[in-house]
Amino acid sequence: MDREAESSGPGLVAATAAGPARRLPHERIVDVARELFCRDGIHATGIDRILSEAGASKMTLYSRFGSKEMLLREVLRAEGADWRDAFFRTVTTAAPDAQGRLDALVDALATWFRGGRFYGCAFMNAAAEHTKGQDWLRALAADHHRVILDELDRLAFEAGYAEPAMLARQLLLLVDGVIAALMVSGDAAVLAVGARNLRAILAAERCLSTGTETERPVGP
Repeated sequence: MDREAESSGPGLVAATAAGPARRLPHERIVDVARELFCRDGIHATGIDRILSEAGASKMTLYSRFGSKEMLLREVLRAEGADWRDAFFRTVTTAAPDAQGRLDALVDALATWFRGGRFYGCAFMNAAAEHTKGQDWLRALAADHHRVILDELDRLAFEAGYAEPAMLARQLLLLVDGVIAALMVSGDAAVLAVGARNLRAILAAERCLSTGTETERPVGP
């Protein structure tokens, strides 16, 4: 049996690991790093703390990832993939049609915010802690946004909007803005403002698509 596997104990690994309870050492390292980087910050989280929580050795970390930066890249890829899966799964289950799913975008953010593990956007957090010239970080964030844009574009097209690509960009900007405001303020009232803005954006784009006059959004 792997000596490191035997040393795994309760704590962050048990709280964050998916799948079987007994995970490989490098998987536990990623699990723990995801939680600590997102919750406490990248620079505030040292390698020794990650390894202690994961019950893993430096040999495993450096042989598998090579450096803390490479571990961060793996964390961002995993966080991005899991966030997109959870977010769009919530959106998809909210309504049977594309329009209803677009209407549910802010509701999906509310589900995340109230779900007990809201640390904001991992990519925004990482960018805030790094110099702005980090090409690899920009590339990972761009890949993350590209997948989101593609899905929003698809929904907008299926809902019959005249300019789905432009609408997708507007919606991504709204989603990012709501996430950033929630992260900074922690104020759930941001969600009501986001929902109002979402209705206004969709109403305006529907008018462009149908050639009718813009209606004033109703509600708070």
